[in-house]
Amino acid sequence: MTTVWEVGVPESGARPLVLAEADGPVLTVTLNRPEKRNATNAEVLCRLYDAWRRLDEDDTLRVAILTGRGGTFCAGMDLAEIGRLRAGVRDNEWIIRLQDDPGISLAAYLKRYRPTKPIILAAEGYARAGGTEILQGTDIRVAGESAVFGVTEVRRGLFPMAGSAVRLRRQTGYAVAAEMLLTGEDLPARRAYELGLVNHVVPDGQALAKAREIADRIARNGPLAVKAILATLRETECLPEAEAFPIEERHGNAVMRSRDAVEGPTAFLEKREPVFTGS
Repeated sequence: MTTVWEVGVPESGARPLVLAEADGPVLTVTLNRPEKRNATNAEVLCRLYDAWRRLDEDDTLRVAILTGRGGTFCAGMDLAEIGRLRAGVRDNEWIIRLQDDPGISLAAYLKRYRPTKPIILAAEGYARAGGTEILQGTDIRVAGESAVFGVTEVRRGLFPMAGSAVRLRRQTGYAVAAEMLLTGEDLPARRAYELGLVNHVVPDGQALAKAREIADRIARNGPLAVKAILATLRETECLPEAEAFPIEERHGNAVMRSRDAVEGPTAFLEKREPVFTGS
């Protein structure tokens, strides 16, 4: 059964600019502003943040997919919205919420808040500026073969505030990150794959299907193990082994003491699918 969440839908009934659809244990989050190449504004950022909170708080959900409508992923922040925020305009509920809680913006971009469950990116077309910034906060990435990535803020005299000046070099290497950040030039999907910035390049129009395939595989696994492995990957980034191994052991021991850790081997010996409860 598919459930669509429209958190905070305006009374006017205007279409939401982000859709969050739950299909079993998989939450698909779709940027829904195709006429603007899914550029983010206050509403998009608030709804993204709400979707990430929903992913964390709903125990029936195990993994999320982030994608965009209309053959493109995200062209970054709507420049007109930047001007409105700077001017202190307060003419709708979303911009008021963002101004009252500025942390929502960077949480939406997966910089200051990352759910404890994995997020898979399915990108078609443009993924520029904020589109590539949010990519770096996801865990697994699928791109259509014509997709292009780029941190283009420098071309507008802006700074990429959602983490790229720190994260990108860790995910591609220093020289590649420096060229991308300082020139603002695009990176084709195939080159992004060669650099390890994306996991899969698929025919155009197939990114979401491939992401769903990966999500379904993750959702079949033990949820405690998935969360613990993800936490270990994140918490040990850039740490030397001597500091990283105690973190790994802490997460691993908690999983190995769980009921799921008994259920998995038992199901294997009994030649049946495991029934994980997350306990």
